[in-house]
Amino acid sequence: MIGILVVSHNRKIAEGVCELAAEMTQGKVPLIPVGGTAGGESGTDVTAIVDALNTLLGQVDEVLVLGDLGSAFLGVRTALEFIAPEQAQRVVVSHAPLVEGAVIAAVEAAVGRSARDAESAAQQALTVTKSF
Repeated sequence: MIGILVVSHNRKIAEGVCELAAEMTQGKVPLIPVGGTAGGESGTDVTAIVDALNTLLGQVDEVLVLGDLGSAFLGVRTALEFIAPEQAQRVVVSHAPLVEGAVIAAVEAAVGRSARDAESAAQQALTVTKSF
């Protein structure tokens, strides 16, 4: 089983993405939102990312991380340096679009796909046409 970590510069965005993904999977996939700084401002909090990774890694086999902006990924990369190397190997980072990617990845996770398979499916959101 995989869990999904959503990292955004805004707490409400992270929570909303996780809420939507949870609805689509009927709550079958562990999802943790991390958004904003410890002071409640826009930004990323490496300590919160480390805590979320450790929580998910204690519950699932693999973790897929999705983020919104470049510095969110910088925060994730830094956070990975603060967890044990064997734990970090169980983390897959995706650069898929945040909302669509998280929903697709969660659906893939709900049907038992690996983090790498879910990440590959999430990447397909880059080419999905949104207009008719």
